[in-house]
Amino acid sequence: MNSAVFLDRDGVINYNILNDTVGQWESPHSLEDFRLFPWTIDSLRELQDLKLQLFLISNQPSFAKGKISLENIAAIQAKLHAILIDNKIYFSDYFYCYHHPAGIVPELSTKCVCRKPGTFFIEKAAKEHILDLKTCWMIGDRDSDIICGHNAGLMTIRVIDSDSMQQEASSTPNFKVNDLREAVDIIRTRIARSSNGRR
Repeated sequence: MNSAVFLDRDGVINYNILNDTVGQWESPHSLEDFRLFPWTIDSLRELQDLKLQLFLISNQPSFAKGKISLENIAAIQAKLHAILIDNKIYFSDYFYCYHHPAGIVPELSTKCVCRKPGTFFIEKAAKEHILDLKTCWMIGDRDSDIICGHNAGLMTIRVIDSDSMQQEASSTPNFKVNDLREAVDIIRTRIARSSNGRR
């Protein structure tokens, strides 16, 4: 069986963007706003070098809320994928939930099975890619990421984004870090200890 890392996107892989209209930090709504953190590529490469499969699992409700077009959502994903491929980083799959119960687009404004903290996408990945979830990780910056990971039996790492102040506090991650680099350090250390027969 295989091991993997499930990564949230916004706030972990790329910068959140301040929506001045509502005073909240959100996912980027245009190609111009989509920027990876400077350490993202090296961090993902190291996870890949550790023989971990990579999966992206992200709630993207902005279209359901009328804030962004589907075309822009697709363009941002295409840009991310192209950057990763150019750097020889290969995700096993990308999972996006576009629903939101408070949305304005009728077909997406319902309660769904795929929105985090639901574990639908993790279970799907585990079945399709033969994953041992006890050896897998979830890295995210929101309570929904951590609760999702815990409910699926994963080890969880919470990125505390000091810039956007996403400081929800109803979840209890196994580890807290400042960025993806520190998360990779933790995973590398745990794998080394496991290889040496220590927990």
